[in-house]
Amino acid sequence: MKRFLVIGLGRFGRRLAQALTKAGQEVIAVDVDQDLVERMRDEVALAVRLDATEAEPLQSQDFGDVDAAIVSIGEDFEANVLATTTLKAMGVPRVISRASTEIQRRILTSVGADDVILPEEEVADRLASQLVNPNIVEALTLSEGHSLVQIKAPKAWHDKTLGDIDLRRKYEVNLVAIRRPVEPSEKEGGKSGSKASPPEEQVLDLPMAHTLIREGDILVLVGETESLQNLPA
Repeated sequence: MKRFLVIGLGRFGRRLAQALTKAGQEVIAVDVDQDLVERMRDEVALAVRLDATEAEPLQSQDFGDVDAAIVSIGEDFEANVLATTTLKAMGVPRVISRASTEIQRRILTSVGADDVILPEEEVADRLASQLVNPNIVEALTLSEGHSLVQIKAPKAWHDKTLGDIDLRRKYEVNLVAIRRPVEPSEKEGGKSGSKASPPEEQVLDLPMAHTLIREGDILVLVGETESLQNLPA
């Protein structure tokens, strides 16, 4: 179990804290607004009201030993910068800060943020990718112009080997892994007539040229965003 500090309990911070808790992680939720703190009190390991822009309140709560801190104080960009700076000075190993513009991203990076996210841009990019190619299950921006996507194996690739498809040469993308659903056998599923077990998943993390692509496979691919968007639907 990891320990996360989420500062700023607006819509984004609250949802993130809930998702991390649901994933079995320990979450400390912080905001200067008492009402927002009270709303989260029963949903996370610890909810605290304090001003995260000052070092003393954060240090008094012994937050320096968290695995990562996520700063999402919403519209108060100055507060985001101050909290990010304070957390890095405390020795927090990974500080992830939220920005609304590219200029804000650059400022947060310059003051020490290890990662900067622009939620609205990332949601828009993900939606655009899915609209361009409906087979895309999930898309993640890695850096400017490069992405990682999970895509349903296109019908044209079914029952072909990776050597036949030749992803690098024809599409200029790289295959990282294959997620493949595996139906449990009758023996594993129990007696005849019993309720069927949900499909399990096999991850092929070293696909070779002779690996056959099957219907239902989810391909994890990395490359230039434009190349990934041009994959067959």
